[in-house]
Amino acid sequence: MVESFEIGRMNADEPPSDAASAVSRAKEWFGREVLPLEASLMQYLEHNWRNASDIADLRQEVYIRVYTAALKATPEHTRQFVFTTARNLLIDRVRHEQVIPIEAAADMEALDIAVEAPGPDRIVGARDELRRLQAALDRLTPRCREAVVLGRIQGLSKSEIAARMGIAEISVGQYLTEGIYALADILYGEPPNVRRKP
Repeated sequence: MVESFEIGRMNADEPPSDAASAVSRAKEWFGREVLPLEASLMQYLEHNWRNASDIADLRQEVYIRVYTAALKATPEHTRQFVFTTARNLLIDRVRHEQVIPIEAAADMEALDIAVEAPGPDRIVGARDELRRLQAALDRLTPRCREAVVLGRIQGLSKSEIAARMGIAEISVGQYLTEGIYALADILYGEPPNVRRKP
């Protein structure tokens, strides 16, 4: 009699078996598929979010969204799902940060504050980004660097770049493409210790 009471009591405290199996499946999937992506996820968040102090919170929010979705149905393509979730979270955060309540805007006008002037943190961040870009440009081959600077920074057309560099327009296109891809790898590529999955 005592045994049946104990069993009944344990069953009353436990969630229904379908919910329990969903939680168990989600936990197992999360540990096996999602947690190994943490290094790549952190790098993605660090490259795409300016405020470094938010990165850990953003990671946790991605984990919460992914885990909650997995309780309903386990995604087939985990990596794609995690990074799509991260991208959507960043988009939501940007939208949220750009919304300024009307009362706050009225208060700023009353205080006669220049809203357009960037703060010191944004100036420092922009300078850091420029240094990173310059360092990345310096790592390109001379021809690629010249084509990228003339085309993407100075805004010259392919024919103008070809005339300046003394090469054919088709070569300009090749140098631009090669340079842009190399810059993307340098600036946003995965760190050497993280292997890409095919």
